[in-house]
Amino acid sequence: MKVLLIGDSCEDRYFYGDVKRLNPEAPVPILEYKRGVTSKGMVWNVRENLRSFGVEVYTSTHPEEIIKTRFIDEKSNQQILRSDEEPEITPISFEFPDEWKSTYDALVISDYDKGFITQEKLFELSNWFQGPVFIDTKKTCIPGNAFIKVNESEFKKITHFIPDNMIITKGGEGTEYQGKLYPAEKVNVFDVVGAGDTFLAALTYGYLKYGRIEEAIPLANKAAAVAVSHRGTYVLTEEDVKKILC
Repeated sequence: MKVLLIGDSCEDRYFYGDVKRLNPEAPVPILEYKRGVTSKGMVWNVRENLRSFGVEVYTSTHPEEIIKTRFIDEKSNQQILRSDEEPEITPISFEFPDEWKSTYDALVISDYDKGFITQEKLFELSNWFQGPVFIDTKKTCIPGNAFIKVNESEFKKITHFIPDNMIITKGGEGTEYQGKLYPAEKVNVFDVVGAGDTFLAALTYGYLKYGRIEEAIPLANKAAAVAVSHRGTYVLTEEDVKKILC
């Protein structure tokens, strides 16, 4: 399987420590730093999870570096602060070769609406590609000729045309598609960071494997359940994939 993946990217930084007291200067917790973890997020997380399923991926993203830093009390797993560094993002200008629209098995767009994919480019890419298109976007104006994956809060903000291929993730409830709810796997939720990226990757793989979105959604639910069971931005392992596919 070969996938063309386009989207916003970032670096996720996690600073873990212990909170044992409040700051005497202000009513905020003091984090006693213990360790730091860095991983690639957004489109890179989608890419790595697609690769976990054995998919060959070509990725296009911006050169500017968005950094998300989270400060977490390790004992309670409570995030006490997030700091974002967001430079101005240069919109995509690369013209994809015409032969690419039939070379790849699917087009996946991970659009965090940071400026890399403009509104016009979102529609242009969706219309350009000849195979199945999967879009995870925070925009409120969306194409009708693609599988659109949004969460509940994003869905409520859509005021324009709502396509039939809208896939709405609802956390612990599951995923809704064309009026049917596909139940989520029952797990202890540890961290929801990156779960949507994992879902998107597994959804794409599931559709390419089975040829039906109705079979891809349960697989994506399983993958997302694995992701939220771990701390931080999580990439599925070979063992995870075996369990998901069994």
